[in-house]
Amino acid sequence: MFETLSDRLTSVFSSLRSKGRLSDADIDATCREIRIALLEADVALPVVKAFVAQVKERARGAEVSQALNPAQQVVKIVNDELIEILGGETRRLRYAKTPPTVIMLAGLQGAGKTTLAGKLAKWLRDQGHAPLLVACDLQRPNAVQQLAVVAERAGAAVYAPEPGNGVGDPVAVARQSIDHAKRQQHDIVVIDTAGRLGIDQEMMKQAADIRDAVSPDEVLFVVDAMIGQDAVSTAQAFMDGVGFDGVVLTKLDGDARGGAALSVRHITSRPIMFASTGEKLEDFDAFHPDRMAGRILDMGDILTLIEQAQKTFDEAEAAKMAGKLASGDGFTLDDFLEQMMMVRRMGPIKNLLGMMPGMGQMRDQLNQVDDRDLDRIAAIIRSMTPGERHDPKIINGSRRARIAKGSGVTVTEVSSLVVRFFDAQKMMKRMSQGLGIPGMPGGRGKAQKAQKAKKGRRVSGDPRKAAQAKSGAASGPDGPDGSTGTPGLGALGKLGAGQLPPGLELPPGFDPSKLKFPKK
Repeated sequence: MFETLSDRLTSVFSSLRSKGRLSDADIDATCREIRIALLEADVALPVVKAFVAQVKERARGAEVSQALNPAQQVVKIVNDELIEILGGETRRLRYAKTPPTVIMLAGLQGAGKTTLAGKLAKWLRDQGHAPLLVACDLQRPNAVQQLAVVAERAGAAVYAPEPGNGVGDPVAVARQSIDHAKRQQHDIVVIDTAGRLGIDQEMMKQAADIRDAVSPDEVLFVVDAMIGQDAVSTAQAFMDGVGFDGVVLTKLDGDARGGAALSVRHITSRPIMFASTGEKLEDFDAFHPDRMAGRILDMGDILTLIEQAQKTFDEAEAAKMAGKLASGDGFTLDDFLEQMMMVRRMGPIKNLLGMMPGMGQMRDQLNQVDDRDLDRIAAIIRSMTPGERHDPKIINGSRRARIAKGSGVTVTEVSSLVVRFFDAQKMMKRMSQGLGIPGMPGGRGKAQKAQKAKKGRRVSGDPRKAAQAKSGAASGPDGPDGSTGTPGLGALGKLGAGQLPPGLELPPGFDPSKLKFPKK
């Protein structure tokens, strides 16, 4: 969604990094490029003016002029202002003190309210709630049936006493749903209202009547992130006609320029609460302004990646696998397949890699990532016998031909997978031996001792030093009589032991034993 904006801003900041000090001309040029980038992203003009003015004011202040790295300080300012324009901090749902909590969805027709109702229901179920979906869109053909299908997929209950298709009173259905939710012990009610085509006064009044009948705790305005500038006028019309508490962005996975996300919040002063990023029910989550700003500026979104991993990976299985990796034994193709499927459940590989910092510069390579490659690897492993998965060394030519035929791939692909697995297995064993890392099993201490034992004592190329080292090793640690001499004085400290460097003689009458050296 924000690829164009992200690319433009990244190129602007890359030109700044070579400058040790920023002049007023540099700041003006940077703000001009930022302005163009925002306008190209379809951000509303009032929002662009306010954003650029704030960045320019801060960039000319002391925080940039006195910074060790002015370019990075400008990036930080833009990041801070992006976070602010996107809402500042994550806005959570307000729950009623006495259940049920009533959430009303409103928006234009085609914005994706019905599908979003199912996504919201699944998200609430994952949070431990028991949501009830209410079908109050009785105008659009088959809207009631669509909500019933979506609710079934989300594992949520649905209240639809009227068949729809122009039949029934949506205000009465909304009012009755509250009592039904109390009887059935549902703690959250999600009301799906009819969409509007443009600014329809009759339908706007119907939404206002539903709002007055149920007194919702949250009214969410569902907006299509692909409609650009129209999002501002539509949001303002709903704000005046119905009023809403938060914004939900849909179709963020589209190829539009995404200016709606930056415009709606600034114009209406209502926070963006949720974002829908795909067609599946799982492609939905709370909106985090700081994480979205990081994605726009190609800083990555590591926190979301960690959260997805925590939801996907089972702790017991992860601990078991960590034990196998630490020991270096027992890591089989079955374990390899299991780990790969866990990563697969986290979502498309392209999306996961896109959350890493700096990946915006590798967008062409990311577009070539195909999740079907993982499916082919899984097919190859599943075409093996249990014995072959446990010990791939027994896979000879005839077995590879059978596996290739069973998985629908070539023999070369089977051989490549086996070779890569052996390489991974070797790496696991090396990791289990510590690789010389302190604190790891078989770590640096043992590795250094083994290295010293292998190399032995080094002999100097100077014959005098070599002879001295040889005589020192034969007679004692520091001298022929085993004495250590005076510490801290090197060869001079051994004078008391009667040992002199080659070519030196003591003057007549000189007794080194009477010398007094300062104590440490």
